[in-house]
Amino acid sequence: MSINKESDLAANLQIGPTTLGMVRIYVEGGGIDLPLDFDPDEADEIAEELRSAAEAARSMGSGGKPAGKGGKGKR
Repeated sequence: MSINKESDLAANLQIGPTTLGMVRIYVEGGGIDLPLDFDPDEADEIAEELRSAAEAARSMGSGGKPAGKGGKGKR
């Protein structure tokens, strides 16, 4: 699967700090539980990449589809 290929798969996404001072992105769906831990500097870099991708998507004209509350959306 590539970035530009649509999918009917759905997943839940949670983001938050851990007790060990890491930032966890937790993906759950389709029989997969995937915790991804990043140090705060890496998390800042990921946040910047997300902001840049959102800006690029807006400039493409469609504006993209919002994931909705709670970070749930089709992936």
